[in-house]
Amino acid sequence: MFRLSKAAEYAIRGVLYLSGKEDTVKPTGIEEIATAQGVPPAYLAKLFQTLGKKGFVRSVRGHDGGFVLTKTPSEISFLDIIEAVEGPIFLNDCLINEGYCANDSVCPVHDVWGEAQKRLLGFFSSCNFKELSESGLKKRKKLKSKS
Repeated sequence: MFRLSKAAEYAIRGVLYLSGKEDTVKPTGIEEIATAQGVPPAYLAKLFQTLGKKGFVRSVRGHDGGFVLTKTPSEISFLDIIEAVEGPIFLNDCLINEGYCANDSVCPVHDVWGEAQKRLLGFFSSCNFKELSESGLKKRKKLKSKS
């Protein structure tokens, strides 16, 4: 089974929360983000340190400190956050680099893995956090209207 790590999932949820904030320049505390997203605060803080080193968030110290995005949500792709936490995505070892697998030039399965990876990475690259945030808002509004 292919599956993202909890770290990648939590980082995505944290960035999504910041992307949906009305005031994107006002820092948001890690406790607020963690509580809203159902994520352990200490773990999210570590993940946000990683995202800070990769240039996606910035920490602000002090009483009203917290985290802010360093890019607009439309500039951050789903793939950006996954790879910031996980590193590059490879669906199979043979895709790591040419010649990694001795059979990659003759193996028909190599072509399947390559095409699947190309499509997956392309799709993840096309999903940005502005669109994800807007989609989440629409879903919450629809759910509230049904209640």
